[in-house]
Amino acid sequence: MDASVLAALAALILASIFLLSKQRSSAREDHRRQQLPPGSLGLPVIGQTLGFLNALRSNTAEAWLRQRAATHGPVSRFSFLGVPTVLIVGPSANKFFFSSPGLTAKTTMAANRMVGKRNIRELTGSDHRRVRAMFVKFLKLDAVRGYVASIDDEVRHHLSTEWRGHATVAVMPSMKSLTFDIMCTAIFGLDRGAHAAVRQKLSVEFQQLVRGTLSVPLNLPFTTFRKCLAASRRGRQTVARIMEEKRAKLERGEISPSDDLMTHMLSEGVADEDIIDNVIFMMLAAHDTTAILLTFLIRHLDNNRDVYTRVVAEQEEVARSKAPGESLTWDDLGKMRYTWAVAMETLRLVPPVFSNTRRVVDDVEFNGHLIPKGWQVMSAVNLTQWDPAIFPDPDKLDPTRFESPLPPYSFVAFGGGARVCPGNEFARVEALVAMHYIVTGFRWKLAAGCDGSFSRYPMPSPAQGLLIDIEPIWG
Repeated sequence: MDASVLAALAALILASIFLLSKQRSSAREDHRRQQLPPGSLGLPVIGQTLGFLNALRSNTAEAWLRQRAATHGPVSRFSFLGVPTVLIVGPSANKFFFSSPGLTAKTTMAANRMVGKRNIRELTGSDHRRVRAMFVKFLKLDAVRGYVASIDDEVRHHLSTEWRGHATVAVMPSMKSLTFDIMCTAIFGLDRGAHAAVRQKLSVEFQQLVRGTLSVPLNLPFTTFRKCLAASRRGRQTVARIMEEKRAKLERGEISPSDDLMTHMLSEGVADEDIIDNVIFMMLAAHDTTAILLTFLIRHLDNNRDVYTRVVAEQEEVARSKAPGESLTWDDLGKMRYTWAVAMETLRLVPPVFSNTRRVVDDVEFNGHLIPKGWQVMSAVNLTQWDPAIFPDPDKLDPTRFESPLPPYSFVAFGGGARVCPGNEFARVEALVAMHYIVTGFRWKLAAGCDGSFSRYPMPSPAQGLLIDIEPIWG
């Protein structure tokens, strides 16, 4: 056979193989596209970001997401902050969200710039296990029992100086100040006396910093992101100075690893950057969320007098068992079951974190749909916790819901499965101690002109900080 004919046949065979391979590849790609969740990614980069953020600001985010779920079903795709995102809804979705090995914790690009990339939500493998183990050790039950007295002291001091003698209080700023002071004691070991100025400086920077965690990450003049970045830098410098002081004291034997979280991490040889990133992360995660819980507890008790009466009765019974000036104990907190049920119901109604996201590290499948590597998965807590099929009359405050076990993964304010927040017991102590002294020390009502409305951006925040008129019960 002529060489030219052989060459032509070889070329034809190679072309056929190439075309077949391309067709198969195209078929696989078509199949992958068909497996993707329904929905649209919208415009490049912007996607549906502006619509979702506007809904958060106007407190219509639940309706915004519920409309997507009604249109596309319990699994749908959209684009948020420039990342393809899959919204999943329901208890089975929550279980998948908290247990799938193909998903890992994720923070926004803006939050990473604020907090640092070595925070626990971004660490993986042995680094993540090491830092989480320290958090768990620091926040384990035996350790939390030891914090009751210091939390009691901080609460009484705060109410004495910031509430007593005042006719009106803005609850949210007050509770943020209180929980921040508590975290300063627990994380940094900064007492009110010698470290008052440092605590105040840190508080100012952290309040600015948290506003940047959900901002659009544009580092341009006059943007929220740039202002918050500057606050983050100043805050990190302050934290670094505290760390160096503690390192020197630890080396001199003047402090113990058990005194606070930062000293414990120093004693374990954790890298400086990891310490700074993780104590900042914990300050943000812990103090803001508990402040939100306390604020909305006070708001709901004002609106539900029968529930308020039962809480007062429970707390007064505890108070009668104490000598004047005697601190609460761990056993006292165990007698506050109804108060904690009200707190849990408040978390069901107004979860401090409206939605959680996780990064997809390997292609995963949920409910028959492909979620590709590199995308993110969003779970909106309220879409489950306000589901009338699980919680009848979901907009009603009903603490009795928590008197019996709930369906698995239907209440996920503290996470779920192996990924339950390690700080939930610490938050319980903070909330119960604070509510004890508030309900036994004051009567309150919403101030004139305060309607109790609130925004969810970046976290639940009442209009005017929830202004209340207060009247002392004691003294």
